[in-house]
Amino acid sequence: MSEAAPIAEEVADTVIEGFAKELVTQIRAQDTHGSWDRKSDAQLLEDFIVDKEKRRAIPIIGDPDPDTLWRLELFYGALCLAIERRCGAMVSPMMKLSHEGFGRMVLIAGRLVVVNKQLRDTHRFGFDSLEKLNAEAEKLIASAIEMIQRFPEVANY
Repeated sequence: MSEAAPIAEEVADTVIEGFAKELVTQIRAQDTHGSWDRKSDAQLLEDFIVDKEKRRAIPIIGDPDPDTLWRLELFYGALCLAIERRCGAMVSPMMKLSHEGFGRMVLIAGRLVVVNKQLRDTHRFGFDSLEKLNAEAEKLIASAIEMIQRFPEVANY
């Protein structure tokens, strides 16, 4: 049995709602061959939950693997769509990352940078819990919408 099983059970007991539901939609959209049809929403979110014990098992210094980078892109891509649904402005992600996992993620609406996030230790990307994932996403979405409302002519340029 894998180490992720207790986390999956913990997530499985939680109702998937809020931003996490949006993230599941994006993950399922990537499944062009139906490989994940039998997986529950909780199983799809399992890799996004990196609790303290799991984080301790990951080396402090390391290069991000392709799966981690894919999850990072999915998370920020889902943020873009959530922002767009709530305020109508089309938002696109741009990521610049070194091979060591340091860099920057920006979300852009028109000519306006609505989220500017410094990325560090991306090989350890994840959230302590589903609630923390939702809370961080909602904080970023609210910040982006506030920026779009403050500078609508730049966001809609």
